[in-house]
Amino acid sequence: MALDGAFLRLIKNELESQLLNTKVDKIYQPSKFDFVFLMRSREGAKKLLISASPNSPRINITTSSYENPQTPPMLCMLFRKRLSGARLRSIRQPDLERLLFLDFEGTNEFGDTIMLTLAVEIMGQYSNIIFIDSDGNIIDAVKRVDLSMSSQRLVLPNIKYQLPPAQAKISMLDHSADDIISSVRSISKNMPLSKALLSTVQGISPIICREWEHLTGHGRDIMISNLDDELISRLKFFLKRTINTVRDCQGEPYIIHDNNKKPIDFTFEHIQQYGSGHSIKQNSFCELLDNYYSKRAILENIRQRSDDLNKLLSNTASRLIKKIYLQNEELATCADREYFRICGDLIQANLYQIPKGSSSCRVQNYYDENLAETDIPLDPAISPAANSQKYYKKYQKAKTAEQVLKVQIAKAEEELDYISSVMDSLSRAESLRELDEIRLELSEQGYIRSNSKKQKNLSALPPIEFTSESGFKILIGRNNKQNDDLTLKFANKNDIWLHTKDIPGSHTIIITNGQQPDDETILFAARLAAAHSKAKNSNNIPVDYTRVKFISKPNGSKPGKVIYTNQKTLFVSPLDE
Repeated sequence: MALDGAFLRLIKNELESQLLNTKVDKIYQPSKFDFVFLMRSREGAKKLLISASPNSPRINITTSSYENPQTPPMLCMLFRKRLSGARLRSIRQPDLERLLFLDFEGTNEFGDTIMLTLAVEIMGQYSNIIFIDSDGNIIDAVKRVDLSMSSQRLVLPNIKYQLPPAQAKISMLDHSADDIISSVRSISKNMPLSKALLSTVQGISPIICREWEHLTGHGRDIMISNLDDELISRLKFFLKRTINTVRDCQGEPYIIHDNNKKPIDFTFEHIQQYGSGHSIKQNSFCELLDNYYSKRAILENIRQRSDDLNKLLSNTASRLIKKIYLQNEELATCADREYFRICGDLIQANLYQIPKGSSSCRVQNYYDENLAETDIPLDPAISPAANSQKYYKKYQKAKTAEQVLKVQIAKAEEELDYISSVMDSLSRAESLRELDEIRLELSEQGYIRSNSKKQKNLSALPPIEFTSESGFKILIGRNNKQNDDLTLKFANKNDIWLHTKDIPGSHTIIITNGQQPDDETILFAARLAAAHSKAKNSNNIPVDYTRVKFISKPNGSKPGKVIYTNQKTLFVSPLDE
């Protein structure tokens, strides 16, 4: 869902109650489109998140933690220079536009008090954060807009700020339910009611318009042409209710979940169109946005930052697959090497009866149990003895090629397994630190060139930790290097090691402390191992487990590669964390 103007009005009301007159203490820019303002007052500090991300634009108080770049971007430095120490004096919203003005009282370089404004435009892919001085001129913006991008509204430093073009819709703050119904009835009679409401009412998202239609028609679809007096009366009642909710800022925050408990929408009213159990009430509107967007925003940031790694790994995997295919084809041709040796032996045994210059010879094959005769092609330009040596050379070449190809194929398959394991780790990375560790691992293995010497000094993240119901600690590696450290350095020889059978995934360790884990703990750990593997979206996954003392690492093998014995196998479904 897009954050609509009515919802933004309720967010504005929450922000005013908690942030007015607070002072800007610190400013961070964790990603290109996101800013975090630490707002401090005598009661404490709160973090204000402002995002112009095309996929999740929003403004809300947040409790989430964000990883910041080591070097602040230029725009962040500008905000720090001009807004550090400034106080938030007012928050404004024109009608129900998806736009908030945050007015800060600060000082200039001469110590004079001035007003500085942040225009936060929540408009999907056109969202923006624009910094405006006291004269209404743009200082800078997250997204600059020049003539090549728009001829109607420029967003560039040192020009006057202009409001985004207004839509020809009715504002619920200034119009009644009767005004809305009158406008709706003037629209094409063949239009669905929800669509007509969406094109008429300012600041309302599709879910609210569908809810009005759902409640008016008792769950039935309604066309404008079907509106009779009874339906109009019902529509008027529900419109009035929403209008009062928005005007008085009395809405309640709800997240809408689908049948799989996945958040699909949010709103400021209890929604009935999806049936019971789909609307989950939150404690506040800011908390709602934090819960709805934070996880998705973090994963989106990781996805963008890992695009180059995904491309590198995909290309490497494709190259290895093609290489293995071609080498297997070449290996298949080596299977005929015995034919060359037999031809050489038969020619050698029949040299006395093969005339020089013959293009072939027919001899008895004493390797055949029936002693059948066979035809052997010859090169007429050379002697029969030379032909025999030529077949021996083909045999030796094929034999050597087979030995070399088997080694090369084994190495390529091992490398492909390693690349698959890195791709699996990358798909499950949930922080930029994890991404940096994977990047460092690939750098150490020679797949990428390290861009920073500081990267080698990264302190490793701890393994993922769980505790079984019976109190056993379970540790899971985040990447191949951590898998090696966890299994070969940290774990005790009597701890239990688990891993998906023949499937890339994380090493999982049950810390036993000299005790024997119960069956429930082993099953729990096996399901965790399955959930942290490439097969996490499958069922009936084989998971091997054995004591750590039966684990060893082959010399020269890639990170994460181990061999093991004395294992048992469980077939489990991944645990839904």
